[in-house]
Amino acid sequence: MIAMEAKDVLLKLRTEHGLSQDALAEKLFVTRQAVSRWERGDTLPNTETLKLLSKLYDVSINTLLGSPRTLICQCCGMPLDDTTISREPGGAFNEDYCKWCYTDAPPTASANTPAESSRGKPRFFCSLIPCSAGSCLTEVYRRLCTHD
Repeated sequence: MIAMEAKDVLLKLRTEHGLSQDALAEKLFVTRQAVSRWERGDTLPNTETLKLLSKLYDVSINTLLGSPRTLICQCCGMPLDDTTISREPGGAFNEDYCKWCYTDAPPTASANTPAESSRGKPRFFCSLIPCSAGSCLTEVYRRLCTHD
């Protein structure tokens, strides 16, 4: 999604999902007027409502807000978007890591050793990032990563 204002993103996502302002308001436990104010740009949804919208539309909060900041994986340095952002076990987006570097739980304080999840699987898979443009990307990520 190209950078847009939050009001435009909210309107676009609601219409793409075939929801009226009333229907969306009911799903979010807010008034139709609140939805209208968001779409006019008068106000923004609160944090809890942004979380509900993120889950409903399956996009990150960063996207809902018009992508005001560039997201970068804190492990491998890969730029993040809604298709590459990792998810928490409950399905919420984790905007700090890509889906290849973060699996079951947050990383440990030490960034130089692979962390182990409660199931014993490594959390960081930086050296296994698939390369869609040839081996050059994989080599760049391997050089940046300290987890393998």
